[in-house]
Amino acid sequence: MISPLADIFRTNNYNIKPVVSALLKSEHFYDVLNQGCIIKNPLEVVIGLCREFEIVFPDPVDHVNNYYMWQFLYQTAASQQMNIGDPPDVAGWSSYYQRPQFHELWINSDTLPKRNKYTDLMGGNGYSRNGKNIKIDHLAFAKTLSNPGDPNVLIADTIKHLLTVPLTQTSMNQLKTDILLTGQANDGYWTGVWNTYIATPGNTMNTTLVRTRLASLNQYLMRLSEYQLS
Repeated sequence: MISPLADIFRTNNYNIKPVVSALLKSEHFYDVLNQGCIIKNPLEVVIGLCREFEIVFPDPVDHVNNYYMWQFLYQTAASQQMNIGDPPDVAGWSSYYQRPQFHELWINSDTLPKRNKYTDLMGGNGYSRNGKNIKIDHLAFAKTLSNPGDPNVLIADTIKHLLTVPLTQTSMNQLKTDILLTGQANDGYWTGVWNTYIATPGNTMNTTLVRTRLASLNQYLMRLSEYQLS
């Protein structure tokens, strides 16, 4: 794979664009063995969550409060050992060059709990500062999926969106039973509470039930080791 790309690089007067184009169109790029095989760096965890769930930040013209939110994200990544603008030494972050662990260095007994704490926080009450708040809107996210009223489709779509590797059907069934159906066997239960939410969002009890179970599902998936993979 490397030698042909090197030839393309040389024959195109060291223009990087044809090399990248060839790589992204190659079978190697889509090889299943290359999917979900690298641990996310802290920024990919922190900013990735915001993009995955389309977190709503303060109005763009509200520079002060946006700064507070960005500072929170920056400090969160720094606490996970990726302080942007201040690498540990001139070689950069060891995860990019230190053999043999490389990317595995991002995960240790200190950083993994902090990753989970961040996803739990954003999946719960979120981060608040100066009267502003950023957090996952679980109801809004579910509405972006193809058929959130079907618990099987909801779980499959959520997993496809959040994870780079699939879960077994047994695991998906267990998630459905334990979280969305709370032990019940009838899929129609979830369909009923979801349709009630869509028809009567002002029904506080039902809406809270739907939001709570969606939050439990999303937070559970983000605690999985699979979520740490890019």
